[in-house]
Amino acid sequence: MNALLSIWTWVEIGIVALVGFFVQLVIAIFTLPFDKTRYATGRCFRMVGVTAAKLTPYWRFRVHGAVPERVAPNTVVVSNHESNADPFLISHLPWEMKWLGKANLFKIPVVGWMMSLAGDIPVHRGDRESATGAMARCKEWMEKGMPVMIFPEGTRSKTDELLPFKDGAFRLAIERQADVLPLAVSGTRKALPKHSWRFSTSRGMVTVGTPISTKGMTMDDLEKLKTLARDQILSLRASLQPLTRDADSAPDTVSAA
Repeated sequence: MNALLSIWTWVEIGIVALVGFFVQLVIAIFTLPFDKTRYATGRCFRMVGVTAAKLTPYWRFRVHGAVPERVAPNTVVVSNHESNADPFLISHLPWEMKWLGKANLFKIPVVGWMMSLAGDIPVHRGDRESATGAMARCKEWMEKGMPVMIFPEGTRSKTDELLPFKDGAFRLAIERQADVLPLAVSGTRKALPKHSWRFSTSRGMVTVGTPISTKGMTMDDLEKLKTLARDQILSLRASLQPLTRDADSAPDTVSAA
């Protein structure tokens, strides 16, 4: 049953993505000449992700707690990373931001095209030159008034422990004297496990923390900034875990009823 429902879910996501791409393409034709932040195409892409998540029989995703309708343009948003389902969940937040993502995702038909139209930023993992270029692109978006979204762990954690945070997001924030806005996700680890194509029942939640100002900080404060963000994410995630734990312990299958 799990295999059949997982196949159906992939088909559903594929159909939603394909329809969404053509909608996004039409929006791009009419807005890209004057929408310098690609707000319209970006929001379209996020809403496609939200729609796909809502139609997935395994997932019950929502935002928990108070959420600002917008964040300051000069903001680096950071979050823990549990699974490939995290972008579907975080897309439920009501503001647009440009995401830093693995370059190979941009090569996936339809999804990769949508990421490019949305203005998301590719980076080759482990390639210093690519990382430098990606950070420069992040700066360009922030200069245009668009926040950026980065997973500071760099990849999904296989366990409940957060991986070490990489420096990039925090160097960027200090260089820009930007706010760092921590997010936390919980409940998505089994939603679409790493290296698996099968879906599992998930009650995923995302919550928003308190912006951390970097005004006056220098690179000497890099580790302090990383610690402040990490501690806040750990605290936020701990507040979500009692609310998502039931789904984490549920069977991997979904009733056909």
